[in-house]
Amino acid sequence: MPQTESPAPTPAYERVPTRVPELDPVPGPAASEPAIPARPTSPPAIPAAVPPAALPAPPIEPMFTHAPGLNWAGPGDHWSRAWALDTLGQNTPQTQALPPATDLRAAAEQPPTARDIELIRASLAVVEPVADRATAHFYALIFVHHPEVRALFPAAMDVQRDRLFRSLLMAARSADDPAGLTEYLTRLGQGHRKYGTLTGHYGPVGECLVAALERYCGSRWDAATELAWRRVYGLVAKIMINAAEAAAKSSPPWWQAEVVSHRRRTSDIAVVTVRPDQLYPYRAGQYATVETPWWPRVWRHFSFATAPRPDGLLTFHVKAVQAGWVSNALVHRAAPGDVLRLGPAAGGMVLDHGSGADLVCLGGGTGIAPISALVEEVAECGSAGRSVDVFYGARRREELYEWEALRGLTRRHPWLSVRPVVSEERAVRGETLTGDLPEVAAACGPWDGREAYLSGPAAMVRRATRALLGAGVAHSRIHHDLVGDLAAG
Repeated sequence: MPQTESPAPTPAYERVPTRVPELDPVPGPAASEPAIPARPTSPPAIPAAVPPAALPAPPIEPMFTHAPGLNWAGPGDHWSRAWALDTLGQNTPQTQALPPATDLRAAAEQPPTARDIELIRASLAVVEPVADRATAHFYALIFVHHPEVRALFPAAMDVQRDRLFRSLLMAARSADDPAGLTEYLTRLGQGHRKYGTLTGHYGPVGECLVAALERYCGSRWDAATELAWRRVYGLVAKIMINAAEAAAKSSPPWWQAEVVSHRRRTSDIAVVTVRPDQLYPYRAGQYATVETPWWPRVWRHFSFATAPRPDGLLTFHVKAVQAGWVSNALVHRAAPGDVLRLGPAAGGMVLDHGSGADLVCLGGGTGIAPISALVEEVAECGSAGRSVDVFYGARRREELYEWEALRGLTRRHPWLSVRPVVSEERAVRGETLTGDLPEVAAACGPWDGREAYLSGPAAMVRRATRALLGAGVAHSRIHHDLVGDLAAG
């Protein structure tokens, strides 16, 4: 008989516990063993994605996806109207509906009306308190949707954002002065060539501008306001494009200029002379935009310190101001051999040699540079019997760095008078006057019938304008170029 294997004893760790009758299940019919599925021969199929439309909508929609006026809230905004409509049964105020796309395009090509100008100014008044956010949003739209244009702008956009809103305000305020607006936009269009701006950029910029204004105008934005903005922007773009295309026929978008002389006149003022790579046309009293190799795409304005010279050299007086990237680079870093870039000459502070009127000129700090250029031009063209009174202001005598050169001109030209003014020191008899430059110059009047030329910090120019109006100078005869970047460096 074959032997049978006796069952092995159950190990202690596998022994079945003693049966507890009250806890044992009631025995039932024996269940069949479940079948083990065969090993799959291919990976399981990935289920198809469910389209978003088939997904159930959330019970509460996110608020921020439908909040174009979120940055402005108050009576009459989008959310107040929606709340009233949903809960109180009030009707939303009716707005003018936009015409179809083809009609809108034709309507936008029409010149702005007086009503359009009112709507533009009203919407700008709403945006002005949040102008920094509105312009930041505008540039974000441009860079997200058109990233290829980002290289045209500086790395830091703070000054650029301010410049945009200043331009919008200027266009809005001058919209009912076609001649003044055309002159301003012509200079702007010519100057934009140095940034690399092309005709094809104006369309996308306009769409991003309208979108940004709509967001930050809140409930103040409607179809009529949008049409007004499209009409005004279309006019602005047309003038700037025509000016740029006309300038492209006779001049380059920028000039390369090598530094040939760099002289420090004080601890923070340098006289920089450059040689442009080709003929550079300008008039005494004008200014140029300057870019340095150390801060690409950052441009600042500096006035010419001399009348046009036979050798073609250009001279600028530069003061290093706090946080002034370009001015500090030109004063403390530039040296002969460095190459700068220059935009075209601009500015309307030029002489009218046909008038023959006497002149009164105020130059504060490095603002004496264009005044010196104007004096040179009078000397070269002949005074024609006119007299020129110059007031040269600074805080202390040592800051009057151009005084000796001007005093030399007075010895050669009897029609010229130069009076230095210091505001933080006592006057030296026979040499300097003391006080604030605008008030001192006005007190030496009256200046009836004079042409006035003002250059220096913006605050000084504004005060001098008021002072000279009180001293008899007609408003139409006061000339200056209030460019913020002149002081910003």
